[in-house]
Amino acid sequence: MGKINRQALFVEESEGFRIPLEPKAGDRVKLRFRTAKDNVESVYFISGKERNPMTKVCSAGRFDYYEIETKVGTDTIYYYFEIRSNEERLFYNKLSVTDNLQDCYAFRIIPGFATPDWAKGAVMYQIYVDRFCNGDSTNDVLTGEYSYIHKQVEQVKDWSAPPEGMDVRRFYGGDLQGILDKLDYLQDLGVEVIYMNPIFVSPSNHKYDCQDYDYIDPHYTVIKEDGGDLLPPGELDNTKATKYIKRVVSKENLEASNEFFIHFVEEVHKRGIRVLLDGVFNHCGSFNKWLDRECIYEGDGDYEKGAYVSEDSPYRNFFKFNNTHEWPYNPYYDGWWGHDTLPKLSYETSQELYDYIMGIARKWVSPPYNVDGWRLDVAADLGLSADFNHKFWQDFRKNVKEANPNAVIYAEHYGDATSWLKGGEWDSIMNYDTFMEPITWYLTGMEKHSDSREPDLMNNVNVFIDTLREKSCAFTGQSFLIAMNQLSNHDHSRFLTRTNHKVGRVNELGSKAAEEGVSKAVFREAVAMMMTWHGAPTIYYGDEAGVCGFTDPDSRRTYPWGHEDQDLIRYHKELIRVRKENPACRRGSGIPVYAKGGHFAFGRFLGDNHVLTIINNTEEAERMTIPVWQLEIPDGELFERQVLSMEEEFNLEKAHYLVSDGAIEIYMPPYSAAVMSHTGEN
Repeated sequence: MGKINRQALFVEESEGFRIPLEPKAGDRVKLRFRTAKDNVESVYFISGKERNPMTKVCSAGRFDYYEIETKVGTDTIYYYFEIRSNEERLFYNKLSVTDNLQDCYAFRIIPGFATPDWAKGAVMYQIYVDRFCNGDSTNDVLTGEYSYIHKQVEQVKDWSAPPEGMDVRRFYGGDLQGILDKLDYLQDLGVEVIYMNPIFVSPSNHKYDCQDYDYIDPHYTVIKEDGGDLLPPGELDNTKATKYIKRVVSKENLEASNEFFIHFVEEVHKRGIRVLLDGVFNHCGSFNKWLDRECIYEGDGDYEKGAYVSEDSPYRNFFKFNNTHEWPYNPYYDGWWGHDTLPKLSYETSQELYDYIMGIARKWVSPPYNVDGWRLDVAADLGLSADFNHKFWQDFRKNVKEANPNAVIYAEHYGDATSWLKGGEWDSIMNYDTFMEPITWYLTGMEKHSDSREPDLMNNVNVFIDTLREKSCAFTGQSFLIAMNQLSNHDHSRFLTRTNHKVGRVNELGSKAAEEGVSKAVFREAVAMMMTWHGAPTIYYGDEAGVCGFTDPDSRRTYPWGHEDQDLIRYHKELIRVRKENPACRRGSGIPVYAKGGHFAFGRFLGDNHVLTIINNTEEAERMTIPVWQLEIPDGELFERQVLSMEEEFNLEKAHYLVSDGAIEIYMPPYSAAVMSHTGEN
């Protein structure tokens, strides 16, 4: 035997290499490891102090497969592999071949940790509701309806007008009826999950400042009984905003709003589409009925006094007050990052608050609402200590999963999420570390807010792959397969804008600059990667239609109904089709097979199904020899090209590429992406 073929070595936390992928305590699990055929003497499974030989169970094509069976107890199993041949000895963990054997890089079996099957590889669509579609003009926020952050709110009559620098109090009128009106479009596109930014009662258009967790905002649903007056010009006292108070404080309107939401979820579910809500539990809003900074609940007999209004409020301990001698109307409470419009919730001082939010966690995933899961805003910030934070999310998970075992829990998180992804808290995260950020740097050299440019990172494939390998260690397989992979969202610049390499924000550059000099070709490369990557590809509304925008608030432009880029929509639709037709994209293993500067190729494989994505992110055409043997596809088989994107266009013309000596030959035009598939005989 010669030296160990390192490129042939492979294992992953996927169903092809761990059976079952999500074992329970007491199960026996089969682990598989791959080597080049007749290339090694032995493979060992190492867990803790145990070092057990694996058995070579079969050979197929270029590979040998070793297996071992182990019993799962109640504790997490950390494991890696040792491969030996002659005097050569290698170790293999999530970093691939390595000498760094820390547990953080080990494969992990977490007994009983399972993520919903429907979420594995699902195609998601994020909707910022106010900007998607106005289906009912009678529920629109009106100019002068109330004041927010020292100014009256404004109804924007021109749907195509871009957001302004201070945009939180400007409303375009998008609502849930608008989403219902566009379900044909979303279904035709191929969407399987709708994730909405917050929709609970709130005074802002982003609604991350919740006013009432028990009710959907009537401005998004239906206003059963209207009335009251707008504020007079220049007036900021919301106790005089009687129209707003009538609309969002009246229990009749609130109950009607929730009834509409029941209907909304039912209609979405009829299309086979799931619904995710955005939960903001670290902080609420200054309008919140528990605080009542605006005193809009103070005179209503249906509500208790807010903690701002009265020291004797039953909600006094829901917040941390720093001056206890200021009641009534005590403004000295802790705000998240110092914002008095975002009072931080003080769970440590109120078991009642803690229990209340656990009830909210259960309420919306239970009948009659039947929502399919939560996305949790700034989830790592909740609480005043790490220990308390973990306890909260452990209890949150128990409540959600008891109410609806098939509900999913996502968290917004930047950085290493390992400590929350141990099976007892979050299911997965919004995948910045191993998707949005590295792909943005690699294809554009831009930071995700368009705040800076690093030309040395563009087409730096070594940094790209090293980042993916390092950061993906935070995930277990069941979390990785559902990770929310986005190119854009409401907090960052639109990916299409990043392709123009302009550094800055809308206040400096103006909204028009976000549309200038963009590269649809580079954007299509990114979409091809997103649609074939591990995890759940998540389209930010309007990206598929060519919407541009610098970071928040400019990225929150309206969907351009009637002015869509139809070619881009068709491109997304075709790639979603390819994804759905190939199980390897949803649940398969994946591996980079070619990496050289701006040339990158990776494959997904599951059984006899293979998908290959090739990127040329340079201005020069290139004839490439792409090794595909690592994808376990035999010589003599044909890859069939499904989609080819080029600088000026894309096409769906089929082309076939013969696998010979473990590779295919392909000509890639400048700034191009090719997605191809193969399914062998059953």
